[in-house]
Amino acid sequence: MIFRTLCVLFAILLSACAHDTGLRDTGAVTVQQDSVLPAPTREDLFGQNRPYLIGPFDKLMIDVFGITELSNKEIQTDAGGRISFPVAGGIDAAGRTPGELGAIIEERLRQGGIRNPQVTVNLRETVSQVITVDGQVKEPGLYPVVGRMTLMRAVATAKGADEFAKLSDVVVFRTVRGQKYAALYNLKAIRRGAYADPEVYANDVVVVGDSPARRLFKDAISVLPILVAPLILALQ
Repeated sequence: MIFRTLCVLFAILLSACAHDTGLRDTGAVTVQQDSVLPAPTREDLFGQNRPYLIGPFDKLMIDVFGITELSNKEIQTDAGGRISFPVAGGIDAAGRTPGELGAIIEERLRQGGIRNPQVTVNLRETVSQVITVDGQVKEPGLYPVVGRMTLMRAVATAKGADEFAKLSDVVVFRTVRGQKYAALYNLKAIRRGAYADPEVYANDVVVVGDSPARRLFKDAISVLPILVAPLILALQ
C-alpha cells in the first residue's frame, strides 16, 4: 500500500514538472504551444505594400522611348549600387525606386541635349530575397535564398560556424503577418536527428551562438538546460 502511494505521488510530481517549463507569458513574449515556427505568407516574403528599392548587383532593363541606341539596355548595379548609362554618366541607384532612377536619367539626358526623353526602368533580376546570418559564423552577412533552404544550409552558406560557436544557441527571428517570432534551435541535436532541420525563408535573421539573442529564452533554459526540441516565442 505504501509503495503504491509513493508511486502515485511520484507520478503526480513528474506530471507537474512536465507541465511547468519555467517559460511563461509576459508583456514582451508569448509562449507558443506548437514547436514549429510559422512559415511566412506571400506578403511577408515580398512586402507588396512597400516600394522596391534598388540595391547592389540588381539587374535593370532601361529603355529610352524612340532612341534605339539607348533602348533595351541591361545594366547591373555594382557593389555600391551605382550604374553608368550613356549620356547620363554615373548615377547612384541604390536606395531609389525604378521610377526615381528613371526620372534622374531623364534629367541627365535633357542636360545632355536630348529633347523630352521618356525613360522606363524595369527590374530584371534582384537579390532582394536574402537571409541574414550573424553571430559566431565565419562569414556573417546577407545571403540569397535560392530554392529551399534549411537552417543548417543557411549556416553552411556563411562558411559554417566558427571555432568557438555555441551550436546549442541558434536563434531564428521571423515576422509573419506583422507578428514577430523568435525560435531557439540546437544544431547539434538536429545533426543527431533529434528533430528535423527547419526550413528558413527570405527576411529571416539567423543568429548563431549569440548570448543577447539567447536571453529571450533564459527562463526555459534554466529549467531545460538540454534543448531537445525547438522553443518558439511570439514577441510583442
